[in-house]
Amino acid sequence: MAEEYDHIVVGGGASGCVVAARLVEAGRKVLLLEAGHSHHHPLLDMPPGIFKMINGSKFMRYHATTPQEHLDGRVHEISQGNVLGGGTSVNAQVYMRGRPSDYDSWDELLRGNNAGVRWNWESVLPHFRGMEGNNRFLDERHNDSGPLLVSDPGHIDDVSRWFVQTVQGLGVPFNPDFNGPRQTGVGFYQFMNRRGKRSSAAYAFIEPLMNNPLLTVKLNAAVQRILIENERATSVIFSDKSGSHAARSAADVVVCSGALVTPKVLMLSGIGPADELRQHGVDVVLDAPGVGQNLMDHPEVPILAHFDGPYGYFGHTDGWRMIMHGLQFKVFGTGVITSAGVEAGAFVNPLDPEAEPSIQAFCVPFVYLDRDLLKLIAPTHGVTITTVVTKPKSRGFVKLRSSDPADMPIVSPHLLKHPDDMASMIAGQRFFLRAFQEGPLGRRVDKILRPDTADLSDAALATHCKRMVKTNYHPAGTCRMGADGDPLAVLDAEMKVRGIDNLRVADMSACPTINAGNTAAPAMMLGDRCASFIRREANGAENKAG
Repeated sequence: MAEEYDHIVVGGGASGCVVAARLVEAGRKVLLLEAGHSHHHPLLDMPPGIFKMINGSKFMRYHATTPQEHLDGRVHEISQGNVLGGGTSVNAQVYMRGRPSDYDSWDELLRGNNAGVRWNWESVLPHFRGMEGNNRFLDERHNDSGPLLVSDPGHIDDVSRWFVQTVQGLGVPFNPDFNGPRQTGVGFYQFMNRRGKRSSAAYAFIEPLMNNPLLTVKLNAAVQRILIENERATSVIFSDKSGSHAARSAADVVVCSGALVTPKVLMLSGIGPADELRQHGVDVVLDAPGVGQNLMDHPEVPILAHFDGPYGYFGHTDGWRMIMHGLQFKVFGTGVITSAGVEAGAFVNPLDPEAEPSIQAFCVPFVYLDRDLLKLIAPTHGVTITTVVTKPKSRGFVKLRSSDPADMPIVSPHLLKHPDDMASMIAGQRFFLRAFQEGPLGRRVDKILRPDTADLSDAALATHCKRMVKTNYHPAGTCRMGADGDPLAVLDAEMKVRGIDNLRVADMSACPTINAGNTAAPAMMLGDRCASFIRREANGAENKAG
């Protein structure tokens, strides 16, 4: 007989950990199912450790895209966490919420929903602030005592400082807080770590509850489908090393498997575009054409340069340098290991400096590429500045590959397909190329490796962007919320799957549009908000019963 829980959370990533923790704290019995591995590993714990793993590790899953016609047939990869904590256990730990207008636009899109739920900045800020434990800020935007530890970089490389000074020289103001009153500027990011240890969603929210009898966490537990009975989610079928199992939920099943896998789980459960489901022999429970549509991601294109000396972090993860850094951290708790490897960045709008930023930049103090681009340029002493379109207009899709739960979904992100995205990216590339030619950073650059500075025409830069564009690891939007009457809105404003009772989605799939910036903090906000909806509904039912 299947064991019964009050709630089942499908996926132990950033949002899933928060949903599960908040419901357990409210006295609910929760099963958290995670297909990946434990988050306990020394290379995951230390801030820069993921750079030793990102291009090949059991803690990552690599989704190969379909051939992208607009990128001349390129196939590229989107890597996602395969571990408790999801992306927060394997990312660069940048703490970024986006800007108020991101959420105000959600609110506009969701106006007229029957629930009367608001999604504007004033509505989501308490969730961000309540989770945050910041080591520098305490004001109306920031909290110092939340479980998620947010800190300044423990170590800042000279290359990062040169970047910040150089970009200021280009007319961009210094910004001490990218989550503050204004996003525009250049400065140093804050990170989800403290004293050389990552503060993932797993550590911040699940670890303190591991001995709580109300919480059951199952790792390496891949969900096959959700059972729907009489238009109500009742059970979850999952498999592990011992075989296939069923668990029953008395109340909500909350899907938090990420924007690439959540639509797959729904479609395998019979919720999705009817024709597509029938094509794979899946019985249609609910014709929901929006499932898998509206895939968004922040496109990223690197600019690469070689230095005239051994500056930056190249070579510091091997040999005697690695041993020296390890000893320094072990004895004094200081040094390179307390840095996430990326310390500085910027938000700018090259086409309209007074408008909200169209480009986010990251400064990486070595030549860095994902594994599918490594054949182009080997890592070396130098610097990588990545330019990222903050509000992309391109939209892709996720589809079923087959009815076999073990098969990866078909993913087509369409990065830079919209001409406005390409125009923004080219402008961003031109702007930050100047940082390789001026100021303290430019004085150390020996050669710009990519793009080819012999031809910086729009056509040449577009060719460079098509060849080098990659994911910023932020897929979103594939089961989006929407107003009542929107035929492609999978979810209502309380994150409920329309047409199915006791089923919600609480990860980045739910976003109507993508936020301007990194997505780990918004994913956790979504989990926290979903749990608050569930608790409020449960309390209302209990009050009525009483």
